[in-house]
Amino acid sequence: MSAPKIWHNPRCSKSRETLAVLKDAGFEPVVLNYLDHAPAEAELHKVLALLNIPASALIRKGESLYKTLGLANADSDTLIKAMATHPILIERPIVFANGQAALGRPPEAVKRIL
Repeated sequence: MSAPKIWHNPRCSKSRETLAVLKDAGFEPVVLNYLDHAPAEAELHKVLALLNIPASALIRKGESLYKTLGLANADSDTLIKAMATHPILIERPIVFANGQAALGRPPEAVKRIL
């Protein structure tokens, strides 16, 4: 099995906790700082399909930018474009393993795909 990958934000406590869960399980994950290397719209579509959630469930509604951009009533395509342009809007962390993805909220939720 290849190493799990994590979309990680080192400033986020849930992201740090999820990284610790992976390491405690014996993995040395590939850490991708998605804020520095924002995923493209096509990649976000794939992630949403893997997670089996709508774009509205992956966007951080508590971010001030969400309100500034007026995304409360936006459609999925608009939300995906916003996340690709402003990756701070993407809920984190996301772990990829075994052809699956899991949102690390709570961090232990990622264990189901390892």
